[in-house]
Amino acid sequence: MEKKKRPVGNEKGRGEGKAPRPSVKAPRPIPEKSVSLPEDVVVGRNAVTEALKSGRTVNRLLVADQDGQGSVREIIRIARENGAIVEMGARSQIEAIARGFRHQGVLAYTSPVDYTSLDELLESAGKKSDSPFLLLLDELEDPHNLGAILRTADAVGVDGVLIPRRRSCPLSATVAKTSAGAVEYVPVARIGNIAQTIKDLKKEGFWIIGADMDGTVDYFDADLTGATVLVVGNEGRGISRLVRESCDILVRIPMLGKINSLNVSVAGAVLMYESLRQREKKGKP
Repeated sequence: MEKKKRPVGNEKGRGEGKAPRPSVKAPRPIPEKSVSLPEDVVVGRNAVTEALKSGRTVNRLLVADQDGQGSVREIIRIARENGAIVEMGARSQIEAIARGFRHQGVLAYTSPVDYTSLDELLESAGKKSDSPFLLLLDELEDPHNLGAILRTADAVGVDGVLIPRRRSCPLSATVAKTSAGAVEYVPVARIGNIAQTIKDLKKEGFWIIGADMDGTVDYFDADLTGATVLVVGNEGRGISRLVRESCDILVRIPMLGKINSLNVSVAGAVLMYESLRQREKKGKP
């Protein structure tokens, strides 16, 4: 007896009678994060030129090798007149910083606030107190340390901070953020030769107090109440030899543990607050 054939279309899960499967949508691609320049970076010949002409403080101008001709030469001239450091570098270095933005071989690092001059800083400090308190940073390199130091300097009433023009961390967006806004209130002056600046400050009646782990005086035994310049050194090397020899006193922070030094911003905070303690005890601002 011939078997009846079942209609193909009626077979469960097969043939034309099969219910259509729901379509599976491909996952949406995750959108790329928008690329932007760091807050303190300006790229391109026109943008850098306008930044310089507007009076915006430029810390450093970076120019690609073999691009120092024509309009770039004029940019270099203006930058140097404004006190900016000019450096020649590989184009690949600029491209890495520019993050795809059209740079034309020119990139500038700007300051979030304007620097003051040493003369202006001294004049302002002298009006506030007959015993001004300044902080000199000898080739500090880490912007987070500089920001933390500025934050403490504002808290204790430091009259101004001096930083070398070269081989030192400049004011930047990172410094401003780490300082929690203190960069807006603490005057910062850029100086040239540190040893010469120290000589000039001594003529103005300042005592130069250097922080050094090999210092001969414990910091709490030193008099930090007069017209004082506290010198804090580099994160790894400390105070340079010439600067150390120029100091009137070298103070140390006693260390009783296994580690022989503190983070530079912490050490600076300890010394600044000791100066504040002594000044308040003597009734000095």
